[in-house]
Amino acid sequence: MSVNNKRVFYVKYLAHPIYTEILQARPDVRLDRLENESPDEVAAPIVAAAHAYQIGAARDELAGHFHVDRDLLRRAPNLLIVSSNGAGFDPVDVDACTAAGVVVVNQSGGNAHSVAEHALGMMLTLSKRIIEADRALRRDTNVNRNALIGAEVQGKTVGVVGIGNVGRRIAELCKGLLGMTVLAYDPYLSASGIAARGAEKVELDELLRRSDYVSISCPLTKDNRGMIGAREFSLMQPHAYFVTTARGFIHDEAALFEALHDKKIAGAGLDVWAKEPPPPDHPLLQFDNVLASPHTAGVTKEARANMGRIAAEQMLDTLDGKRPPRIVNPEVWPEYAKRFERAFGFAPQ
Repeated sequence: MSVNNKRVFYVKYLAHPIYTEILQARPDVRLDRLENESPDEVAAPIVAAAHAYQIGAARDELAGHFHVDRDLLRRAPNLLIVSSNGAGFDPVDVDACTAAGVVVVNQSGGNAHSVAEHALGMMLTLSKRIIEADRALRRDTNVNRNALIGAEVQGKTVGVVGIGNVGRRIAELCKGLLGMTVLAYDPYLSASGIAARGAEKVELDELLRRSDYVSISCPLTKDNRGMIGAREFSLMQPHAYFVTTARGFIHDEAALFEALHDKKIAGAGLDVWAKEPPPPDHPLLQFDNVLASPHTAGVTKEARANMGRIAAEQMLDTLDGKRPPRIVNPEVWPEYAKRFERAFGFAPQ
């Protein structure tokens, strides 16, 4: 086995140290670490030689010149694989990768339990008005508990937008634990496929009208950017809650502010933002009925370890010529296979 002939790099951080442990056990793989501030004389040779880039999924934590776009692909002529640390891949221009013959993979499913639990926790906290009660107790001397009457989640309707790994787990928890009716909007799955995941397939407008809770759990794509705006919030019921553990830009923050200000919906649980983390004076943080977290739904000890392990295993399998199980751009495979064979002297499976 050749030594260090397969080059992988990352910038700033990995999901978990187990990633490094697994890759460093392979003598044919070299793993390089860069920082956002790495000078060009250090970074340029590493990027130029790299066959694979393990990229952080949080766009605002990564310097712009390390986002995977046409410029980086030009600076990385040997690049074959871009692997995100998480399920999302915001800093990656997938179309540009496809055009360059670069396969993009993610770690979808690795943090599904953690994200689904976070979404459910937000639903329960909002419904019972726990966050409002907590804030009232911290600032007021005489809190009127009758002004904080909550609602049960049991038996209500939840609408899941995107019923993939996370959405499916949300459906399981809501239906199994709380006897909820689960509606799902997912244009990529059939009615029977959605039924197998415990939900009824509906169009987005119907989901918004019927749901007591709307939970967003789909990846951000060019097709769903701004999908939830003023029109969509106006379809929701006044007692309904909006919860998102997906990605910023899927919902319009200004439209959500107006919906909350005008009491068109009851509240919101927000784990993702257009700018992460949001500034303390963000307009949405001024509402007591907004429960906020800084994109931490999938940040648990268990999820981080699982994400690091599956990322490392998928990376090594891909470098060994196997077809990775979590390809974001499967249409790239014929061109990618040609480039892989030129780089390593054998064709991938």
